Amino acid sequence: MAADRTQSFPRLLVVRMKHYGGGALERYRNLSTHSKLFVWGTLCLYLALGSFIIIVGPDRIGQTLYNFAQKISHYPYGWLILTSLFFIVSFPPAVGHTTLVTLCGYAYGMKGFPIAASGSLLGSAFTFVVLRLLFRRRLRKWTQSSEKWQALETVIAAKGLPLIMLIRASPFPPWVYSNALFASIHSVALWQFFLATFVVFPKIAIFVFVGSRLASLSDGEQRSHMDTTTKILNISISVGGVLVAAVASWIIYRLMKKEILHLQGVPPEIDELAAEAIEEAEEGAPLLGHHSESRARYDASSA
Repeated sequence: MAADRTQSFPRLLVVRMKHYGGGALERYRNLSTHSKLFVWGTLCLYLALGSFIIIVGPDRIGQTLYNFAQKISHYPYGWLILTSLFFIVSFPPAVGHTTLVTLCGYAYGMKGFPIAASGSLLGSAFTFVVLRLLFRRRLRKWTQSSEKWQALETVIAAKGLPLIMLIRASPFPPWVYSNALFASIHSVALWQFFLATFVVFPKIAIFVFVGSRLASLSDGEQRSHMDTTTKILNISISVGGVLVAAVASWIIYRLMKKEILHLQGVPPEIDELAAEAIEEAEEGAPLLGHHSESRARYDASSA
């Protein structure tokens, strides 16, 4: 019996990989040209970033980041500089929220958590208000033509704040596009979005802590005085913190998808469209993207 289970595990793993791989390929084929360009652009960005790290070297990059963080921490209003940067990285299509959170740990240790938390909260709220005000007309036009966003509004309106919190805590969509997503949903009020952002604070605390550990490893002088045990301990804590955040985020994402797909009182077709809208939020739609969809399936499911 144990041997059969041992043999079946690799087979099950292969089957799962084929299932998810085939599903991803099918989803890619169904994407619009704009979406495919977005996918390839993101891939090229990560390849360029990886090449940059390999060419320049992790030690040199870490030292530069540490020196920069220390300069900020010695400024009288260094905390204000970091807070201002959160307003920038919270507005799509900017990126770098997690990096900036980690930088707070580099500069101030765990004392950087209030800076990262307040900056994230205020920056995202500012983005929400600006997008909601500037794109009011476009939002109305979009919601009248997009079956997926109508479905998502229906689902969020039915579940309310608990579902908003789950989506906010989920790693998909990423931080900056999550801001645009909620600004796009008319049924989401500013106070709900504000409260939902608090659920991200534990994740922010983890990355600030990771940044505080990486700071000592990034500085060549501090690293030269560390024994091997201390280095391994710092590396293990840093990697462990990232893994804990990643696993927790994945669990929350699965719970969020399950909650959407099995919402009582809402037709399954609408649930599926709402889930698709969440997955496509990285395109910035409806506030930043441009798509056209028919309303046939939504109207049929609502009938």
